[in-house]
Amino acid sequence: MPMIEAKVTMQLPQEKRDVLKTEFGKAVSIIGKPESYLMINLVDGQDLYFGGKKVEKGAYIEVKILGNVDRGAGDTMTSRLCEILQNELGIPGNAVYVSYWGTPDWGWNGGNF
Repeated sequence: MPMIEAKVTMQLPQEKRDVLKTEFGKAVSIIGKPESYLMINLVDGQDLYFGGKKVEKGAYIEVKILGNVDRGAGDTMTSRLCEILQNELGIPGNAVYVSYWGTPDWGWNGGNF
């Protein structure tokens, strides 16, 4: 029941999309969620601004889950997501925001968990 949406400033070729999908799939276990239920949305070519200036290389990531994210796990997850973005896209950690959204209800396959 997790969802990771990553909005990035650059265009993502298919090979980078594939790598991000794989790495995000591994990382989701940090917050105790299985990759088998993970949905990922990669949104490229976004205009992001920070401190009133356009960001050349930056990202905003939303992690949505059923329940809540443990603070320690969230810290570890943010670190891992920043590491992935740095290694794969050259996006520095100081140009990345990560938000976590928990919900008590999550719908799938015609019903709610």
